[in-house]
Amino acid sequence: MSTRNVPSGTALTHFDAQGQAHMVDVAAKAATHRIAVAGGRITMRPETLALIEAGNAKKGDVLGVARIAGIMAAKKTSELIPLCHPLALTRVAIDFEANSLDAAGTPAIFCTATVETVGPTGVEMEALTAVQVALLTIYDMVKAVDRGMTMTDVRVLEKHGGKSGSFVNP
Repeated sequence: MSTRNVPSGTALTHFDAQGQAHMVDVAAKAATHRIAVAGGRITMRPETLALIEAGNAKKGDVLGVARIAGIMAAKKTSELIPLCHPLALTRVAIDFEANSLDAAGTPAIFCTATVETVGPTGVEMEALTAVQVALLTIYDMVKAVDRGMTMTDVRVLEKHGGKSGSFVNP
């Protein structure tokens, strides 16, 4: 087990004393209001972005379908990530910012997922899963016209709640 990027004094909670993976017991943790926001982008050719913005993709409303896919993904995270707890989500919001240019000036769509719950564990994995599946859905819906799209920069932007408090990604 690598501890390369683990701050000194931080225990990796998904491993027991023998280094075996296990699901963390959260029974003794307080149920608090928890929020996580994740984001990521998909870069594409200008013509592809114009097609999406005009609503002219052959498969239909690209961002509308991607929004639903992201919401569904957040709800299914524990079925995809082996050690995630199933959570009763109280809110999942997926937002898109079209023509969010990347650092090189390439047209992109930036996706943000905000996920909330009241429970004993956080919702970062749900927010990250929602973003990635929403971006994958955009790719799927317009790949016939632009196979060179690239998904990048998927990360937790902020989280709030729980014992560790708030985190805002710089």
